[in-house]
Amino acid sequence: MSGHSHWAGIKYKKAANDAKRGKLWSKISRMIIVAAKNGGGDPEANLALRYAIDKAKAANMPKDTIEKAIKKGTGELGGVHYEEVLYEGYAPGGIAVMVEGLTDNRNRTGPEIKKIFEKRGGSLGASGCVSWMFSKKGLITVDAKAIGEDDLLEIALSAGAEDLQNTGQLYEITCQPSVFESLKKALEAQKIPLSSAEIAMVPQSNVKVADEETARKILNLMEDFEDHDDVQNVYANFDIPDTILARIGA
Repeated sequence: MSGHSHWAGIKYKKAANDAKRGKLWSKISRMIIVAAKNGGGDPEANLALRYAIDKAKAANMPKDTIEKAIKKGTGELGGVHYEEVLYEGYAPGGIAVMVEGLTDNRNRTGPEIKKIFEKRGGSLGASGCVSWMFSKKGLITVDAKAIGEDDLLEIALSAGAEDLQNTGQLYEITCQPSVFESLKKALEAQKIPLSSAEIAMVPQSNVKVADEETARKILNLMEDFEDHDDVQNVYANFDIPDTILARIGA
């Protein structure tokens, strides 16, 4: 494939520890609230809500916490109003970055995102400046130890996948959003454990980062965004070689 989510593999290596679980649950709760508000509280009729609930279950979120978030979204419990925001910009080395968020205060979040870009040597850009470099895809990751590459490729392609990328620790499977749900079910039917499954913005091509210091700045920027309460997803088109990742401890 022309591009893959290199950040997905790095995030997997930096798997969230228990100390960050509370923050992760908080972010997923926002996702559930917005999905329920926009499409109703029935996950069978609301695909966005179903994705959010799947993500909550994967993060071991308690059932009552999930149900409470759904009720906040449908208005049964009342709650904070969140709106979707999208920021685009550049990391060091000219790397394209997209930051998706849910915020209750756009006037607070925007300046904070701009400050993170600038702190790490990047810059916030205008709307549309990098989004054309990305395509919306279904992205499913599988631990490389769980199954052989050829076996997984055969199953995935027969279920509608576009391609499979081996990033070392992970297989990254991409598909059109329209077949995401059926592909996910096909893999689960084969008892293949999924590390993650989501609709993501996948870069059409990647920029290789050969400089160690630039790579460090890019990863620090990405982690700062991940740590921000209002940020849901961060996408970028960098490709950092494993040799450099090993040297900087990523």
